[in-house]
Amino acid sequence: MQRIGVFVCWCGSNIAATVDVKAVAEALKSEPGVVFSTDYQYMCSQAGQDLIKEAIKEHKLTGLVICSCSPRMHENTFRKVAADSGINPYMVEIANIREQCSWVHKDKAIGTEKAIILARAAVAKVHLNTPLTPGESEVTKRALVIGGGIAGIQTALDIADAGYKVDIVETKPTIGGKMAQLDKTFPTLDCAACILTPKMVEVAQNENVRIFSYSEVTEVGGFVGNFTVKIKKKARYVKEDVCTGCGLCTEKCPMKKVPNDFNLGMNNKGAIYIPFAQAVPKVATIDPNYCNMLKNGKCGLCAKVCTAGAIDYTQKDEIIEEKYGAIVAATGYNPISLDKFDEFAYNQSKDVITSLEFERLTNAAGPTNGVLLRPSDLKHPKTIVFVQCVGSRCSADASKGKEYCSKICCMYTAKHAMLTRDKYPDTDVYVFYIDVRTPGKNFDEFYRRAVEEYGVHYIKGMVGKVIPEGDKLIVQGSDLLDNKQLKIEADLVVLAAAIEPDKSARNLATMLTASMDTNDFFTEAHPKLRPVESPTAGIFLSGTCQGPKDIPETVSQAGAAASKVIGLLAKDKLKGNPCVAHSDELMCNGCSSCERVCPYKAITYVDKEFRMPDRTTKVRRVAFVNEAVCQGCGACTVACPSGAMDLKGFKSKQIMAEVDAICK
Repeated sequence: MQRIGVFVCWCGSNIAATVDVKAVAEALKSEPGVVFSTDYQYMCSQAGQDLIKEAIKEHKLTGLVICSCSPRMHENTFRKVAADSGINPYMVEIANIREQCSWVHKDKAIGTEKAIILARAAVAKVHLNTPLTPGESEVTKRALVIGGGIAGIQTALDIADAGYKVDIVETKPTIGGKMAQLDKTFPTLDCAACILTPKMVEVAQNENVRIFSYSEVTEVGGFVGNFTVKIKKKARYVKEDVCTGCGLCTEKCPMKKVPNDFNLGMNNKGAIYIPFAQAVPKVATIDPNYCNMLKNGKCGLCAKVCTAGAIDYTQKDEIIEEKYGAIVAATGYNPISLDKFDEFAYNQSKDVITSLEFERLTNAAGPTNGVLLRPSDLKHPKTIVFVQCVGSRCSADASKGKEYCSKICCMYTAKHAMLTRDKYPDTDVYVFYIDVRTPGKNFDEFYRRAVEEYGVHYIKGMVGKVIPEGDKLIVQGSDLLDNKQLKIEADLVVLAAAIEPDKSARNLATMLTASMDTNDFFTEAHPKLRPVESPTAGIFLSGTCQGPKDIPETVSQAGAAASKVIGLLAKDKLKGNPCVAHSDELMCNGCSSCERVCPYKAITYVDKEFRMPDRTTKVRRVAFVNEAVCQGCGACTVACPSGAMDLKGFKSKQIMAEVDAICK
């Protein structure tokens, strides 16, 4: 029989306000095996921990039940207290009476009753707990950053500067991400390229960084400290180590009608191209969908003019396998599709554009060389209407857009309006908005400059419809402050489209076994205490893959993610989770159900001899669990039809004992 101590935490008023903690402690005294039960205001504090240590010593406790907040918060804290006092840390159970009880009940009587039930279940489990010892595994001293935008670049640089090897995988032919497409950045109006391109060059020249551009992650296996990743390096049909980036091939290519995705399709490029002048790596890429040589074997002009001999039409996709100790997701974002927003005539008029397209029109390296011209007739627009929250904050119709605020739109619209008025004072600028949200440092001052100094007309209200009429766009909207309907004849309408995670994020999260929310943003382990870590050990988050962010916030999070990776890679060995799967070989029928569902490939099958009652031997196929690889997810225990698979620390007997305690 275990000698169990029960410790009920008040958590200030978090628990004590809706749970009678003293009544809980008193009720648990009568439970079998409980020799000590008490309550304390903050059990996780140093004084609370000392109270537990003294009780262990005085009452010779062999198991502990802590009635407090989620084990995600303080399970390690209380396990360390147990270990320091000579008790196996896996003889500690947490009864979550905060999130699962006090936070969901207002009636104190109901909350108290439920807390007692949860505590009884934890006591029942402790009786069947057995001491567990974690194993150890080596740490691979290399990190992988998935995404080559500013988040991925900054993360990689910080890791590399700490002396560790790091690889960047980027799906585009160059790193740089969305920031490379911007003209200026708020609130300082710095040139985006002037900030970003030195970082791109720095990461390319860093001896600890390896860039896999025009590549994608296709498979992830293993576990924290020992991930095995397969990277598909797509064929450029140009030898990276030979190409000098001179651009002669791009000039001579006869196929000049390929939509330029870097300029969002607003102009064309050749079938062989370099995305932009400062691309890293500055290597040409052939688009096989448009190249005449690759499609029908005719042309080959780029190979003829290439003095370096870099063109290779026979190049194939390559699969690279590498091991990593940590992985950082930095997959970025994209503006949402505006196909569902017909009221704004985005698909009807070339002069209705997105904010990112506006960036390209005002960029010196853009399709109009930085001169603001209407896409339809290349004339200078005299009246521009900016429409905020297109697809953002769609709580009334979530199927059409996103319920969340995209966070950056108010500021970049103020930037666009300000720069337009500064460069073209004769242009009238209107901004329709729901609310102006400027919570960052110097952000509100920036917005007020647009209104007070540059004379931008801010109108509180939404645009109901945009109607193309001749060479004009009739914008119908409401002014809620003056309580009137407006009709503005505009030359250009700019839509601040909501942002969403990159389409690759969902598939990547599946490979990483990382959590996502309903909007396909990666979910952090804890929003306050572990904001850059995924709940999956060894997976870290950087930038807008985790939620909408501006550039300063993205860079800050990139540095935070890098520091977590550095802390992990600095260790030579990691202690594993001892709560791993275990197969009862006498019950196993070799059906492979557990092997098929294991996301970590920790289960294999072996042939084993068994002595039969008649003293003969029989060879049977049974499951074998590699405990160094198993992460204790429990999928195999659910899938096993014979009940042979069990999870140490969470065996079926232990779970059923909890159920019985709850039901009694």
